[in-house]
Amino acid sequence: MKKYIIYIGILAVGLLVGSLLFGDSTDKEIPKSEETMHNHDDVSERNQMWTCSMHPQIMLPEPGDCPICGMDLIPAEVGADGLSTDQFKLTKNAMALANVETTIVGVNTREGDGIKLSGKITANEDKTATQPAHFNGRIEKLYVNSLGERVKMGQAIAQIYSSELVAAQQELITAYRIRKTQPQLYKAVRNKFKNWKIHGSQLSEIETTGQVKTRFTIYSHVSGVVSEIIVNEGAHIMDGHPIFKVTNLSTVWANFDVYENQISQFKKGQEITIKTNAYPNKEFRAKISFIDPVLNTKTRTVVVRAVLKNKEDVLKPGMFIEGNVNEIASDNTEMLSIPTSAVLWTGKRSVVYVKTNPSEPVFEMREVILGNTLGENYQVLEGLNNEDEIVTNGTFTVDAAAQLQGKKSMMNQKGDKMKTGHENHSEMEMSVTNEDNPIVVDKRIKVSSKFQNQLKDVFDDYINLKDILITDDSEKVMDEAKNVLESLKKVNMKVLTSSTTLMQQWMKLEKEIKSSANSITKTSEIKKQRVHFKNLSKHFIAAVKNFGINEKVYSQFCPMADNNKGAYWLSKKEKVVNPYFGGGMLTCGSVKEIIN
Repeated sequence: MKKYIIYIGILAVGLLVGSLLFGDSTDKEIPKSEETMHNHDDVSERNQMWTCSMHPQIMLPEPGDCPICGMDLIPAEVGADGLSTDQFKLTKNAMALANVETTIVGVNTREGDGIKLSGKITANEDKTATQPAHFNGRIEKLYVNSLGERVKMGQAIAQIYSSELVAAQQELITAYRIRKTQPQLYKAVRNKFKNWKIHGSQLSEIETTGQVKTRFTIYSHVSGVVSEIIVNEGAHIMDGHPIFKVTNLSTVWANFDVYENQISQFKKGQEITIKTNAYPNKEFRAKISFIDPVLNTKTRTVVVRAVLKNKEDVLKPGMFIEGNVNEIASDNTEMLSIPTSAVLWTGKRSVVYVKTNPSEPVFEMREVILGNTLGENYQVLEGLNNEDEIVTNGTFTVDAAAQLQGKKSMMNQKGDKMKTGHENHSEMEMSVTNEDNPIVVDKRIKVSSKFQNQLKDVFDDYINLKDILITDDSEKVMDEAKNVLESLKKVNMKVLTSSTTLMQQWMKLEKEIKSSANSITKTSEIKKQRVHFKNLSKHFIAAVKNFGINEKVYSQFCPMADNNKGAYWLSKKEKVVNPYFGGGMLTCGSVKEIIN
């Protein structure tokens, strides 16, 4: 019994000692954990930095206004662990606003896929002929005076006065009278007229009447459609100089521009299928007959040519055409292909954005080397691997986010951090003003529906302007540009709220839009109007992205517009109708982004 009492006593003493040694620690273990969490939150809150969405170089320890532009500062995102220096992360809100979509890159087996080419119908220069003058003189009357006029061999083309012909006629009359005694002299004089292409009834009339003609009718010795008239009535002509040129349009050339990286895919004798918007339901088939041995160093292209039969004169020189060459590879080959909407172009560089984490919106820019254009896809030669996940919609917003976070981007190849201070501010302004795609804010600016409705009225007139550009009617284009200016005047920036920052941002865009529209109203040259429309579109796209118009809008792009520099425009419809080429190449381009 005493033994048990001793054991119980020892146990009690042990519990007492344990409570003294570990009781406080045990009791405070949970509260300590909670305290640690609170401390962590406090530290995190104390370490929270604030930045400007337009000037990410600004980092301040507390909220307020941007010292450069006055915009409200926003919380800077805490860098995610495990991200490399080239990677960046988007918020879910930014992903939703930009409607960012991604696609898994896959290896496709190519079986008879063709390369689509854009080109133009030109006259067959092998069938071009020149009507020259065969003696010196002055054109008294010209019978051929319209381009496109048909001329037949033997047709009278002009009446000419020539002092040397007057002297030669007198010599002919004298030689004719003594022809029996001086047959060689007579023959020599007549041959002189034959060399001038004057013979037959004209010479016989001079000989029999003995009267000198002051005007001679000359006749065409070529046939075809007049493609160029070099002289006019009253002009002096010289022996051997051209009067006009004709082209035989029974055959025409189909000339296509082929990029440098596609040259190896073509060879003489390949079949090519050709279509034109003038006859959308008709196909023309031919074979490649010529590949230019000289590369155009400006466009990095060569001319590939096919000869088309044109007996019915349906193909007119100057028509835009599309060609498809099917025999690209004799064997089935595996290749990587990506949608054209995934690619951003800047100079010679082509880049895409790869989603590096399948479960998180983490991205990085990747330069790629592209091959042939196959329908709505590009062949990828280098830069991507099978099963890479790439951005295929909202690419420009992702690129803007990369720029704002100082990562590698389309315009920031090295991914250097932006400089601080007003010097960098001016650089940012230049990039917004001069590049094809002004940087827009990551999150759409909240504005009143009244302002959005006013902006939508401008958008409706912009769409009308775009549609009229397709018709090549420069007078109507000028009138519609005036409508854009009138709608722009009705946009009341005072409804943007009391924030001067929003007003400043709108004023910058409004200034560029107004300047471009005003330039369109001052020129009747359709080419210049399209150049100004490109700049108008650039800044109007930024306005729609930043402020919204409560309507789905398609941002579309054509790489061949503006002399292969490329140009963007907005559309209400997904179907591409290109405003930069008039009636030709209407479908050239693709949807680059959907703006909701």
